[in-house]
Amino acid sequence: MPGVAELLSEAAALAERALDARLPAADEPPARLHQAMRYAVFAGGKRLRPALVLASCRACGGDAAAAEPALAAVELLHTYTLVHDDLPAMDDDDLRRGRPTCHRAFDEATAILAGDALQAAAFAAAAELGAEAVQILARAAGSRGVVGGQQEDLEAEGQPGDLARLERIHRGKTAALLAASCELGALAAGAGPGRRAALAAFGEALGLAFQYADDVLDATASAAQLGKTPGKDAAAGKLTAVAVLGLDGARTAARDWCARALAALERCDGCAEPLRALARFVVERDR
Repeated sequence: MPGVAELLSEAAALAERALDARLPAADEPPARLHQAMRYAVFAGGKRLRPALVLASCRACGGDAAAAEPALAAVELLHTYTLVHDDLPAMDDDDLRRGRPTCHRAFDEATAILAGDALQAAAFAAAAELGAEAVQILARAAGSRGVVGGQQEDLEAEGQPGDLARLERIHRGKTAALLAASCELGALAAGAGPGRRAALAAFGEALGLAFQYADDVLDATASAAQLGKTPGKDAAAGKLTAVAVLGLDGARTAARDWCARALAALERCDGCAEPLRALARFVVERDR
């Protein structure tokens, strides 16, 4: 059974092939747009969401070929959210995955259009698995998911610390897509409602653990470790776990949500170890 490093490496290689097959060539007109899309998608990163799709699919009896459309869909959607979150009107970031953000490498208008096109490509990939997959991805992407979480994040800037609001932001911006990754992997394998629900619950709790750990890293790690600008959220008055709970409290919350994620796997007979290992990786990582 592969360890976390091997699983992430395998998922990354599978994602590279699946994404390349679902994106226009860099020289296809309009070439600048397609170059920007590929610049954003092939920038490296952990490929955690594809790994969750792959591990969840295998946990339900599926294989890598079955998982391919779903892992492409979640990574395309995730990349679109990063491109748009980095824009000057949103988080105004200059660095992503260790290099200039899409709007810095190209221009703001092209980055907006690249994000739009990546979102469309994500739904096209999900449609390969059928209408239910499109619905799962749409729930994660929309006003009750990523977009709603970003709106809450923007509105919370400079406001007093509020744990309930912080968790709404985390559920929307991060947990919704991790839950969808796990559920889509199960769906790709033909899993029934019970196992799909258990894996979605695991993914949601894991997403909260991930974001608490991410807030700790933003306050403690270097730009070289993170591949993005550290401390920027605090400087901008963002609502973060460290601002609300302090460093120790945020670390404790990450561990608590990891434990909840692991507990959700108890409802999923025989599927556990690679997903358990990913959960531990999420809270123990240093980047």
